[in-house]
Order: sequence, then structure tokens, then C-alpha cells
Amino acid sequence: MSKAFVKESEDDDELEGALPAIPAGTKNYMTPQGHQRMKQELLHLIDVERPEVVKIVSWAASNGDRSENGDYIYGKRRLREIDRRIRFLTKRLDIAEVVDPSVHHGSDQIFFGATVTYENQAGEEHTITIVGIDELDPLNGKISWISPVARALTKAREGESVVLRTPSGVDELTILEVRYPAP
Repeated sequence: MSKAFVKESEDDDELEGALPAIPAGTKNYMTPQGHQRMKQELLHLIDVERPEVVKIVSWAASNGDRSENGDYIYGKRRLREIDRRIRFLTKRLDIAEVVDPSVHHGSDQIFFGATVTYENQAGEEHTITIVGIDELDPLNGKISWISPVARALTKAREGESVVLRTPSGVDELTILEVRYPAP
């Protein structure tokens, strides 16, 4: 059967396995910076990458036999990947709810967008920023607002202690500092 008639998955979120799904009934919260980064990626794919790959595929197709033409086969695969990413980004941006954390500047209570320094029972200090699902980067301290740590910290204040329940047991987190970006 020709690949032209093979249906690709309509659930692009499933294909973006690196990101967790947005919980049912909630919004896709995003910081202004995260929203801007996603828009820039989308525009780059549409304006730069896709036209380059289309040019390569067109050139490769003009060379004749496509069955053993590596440039053509790879180009078509890359084009599908780009189109899948474009659909994913478009869907996520359409449902995005941009929340500006700077409105809480000066507050000691934890909300979306806060950068929080806390200490666990073992005395280890951690600094995290609570961001949207699509902005998550745990290696750089950016955790999703739906993560267990973020949920435990949300609405607590500087100086308070909160209980974090994990599969490995219960931990107590003491909030040392809460910061928000300046308006």
C-alpha cells in the first residue's frame, strides 16, 4: 500500500511523549517567555525549516527513481516530523492561557511563575521555578505546575513548611525564599 494512504495519528499530544498531557478540565498555563519561545519555534518551522526541506524533497523527486533516493525518503520523513510538530505547537498555543507572574512581584506567597528556594528534611536546598507543562525543564529547575512539588508548594508562604507525599515516603519542605520577576 502506498504511504500516501496511511493515516497518521490525530492525537499529536501522544506523539510528543516527552511532555505530560494537560489534565482534563484545566487550562494550558504558560509564562509570557514560554509562550514567546513556542511561537518563535512555530514560526521558525513554518518560515525556515519546512521551506528548506520542501526544496530538498522537490529536488530529490526530480532526480527520478524515488524508491532508492535517500534524499527523497529522508526529506519526506523530516517533512512529516515538521508537520506533526507544527500541528502540536498550533494546538498548544491555541489553548494557552498566558499568566504573567510579575503581578505577584513582592509577594511571599507561592503562585504560578514563582521561583522558590526550599530545603528538604535532609538539609538539601533546591531552587525551582513553577512553569507551564510545555516549559518544563527539570534539569534547569523549571518544574510543571502539576508536579507534586509544585502542588505542595502552591499557596504556601515564605518561612512555612509543607508536606510532600512521594512514593518513597513523606518529606517536609521548608520555604526559604519566594521571588517573582519584576514587572
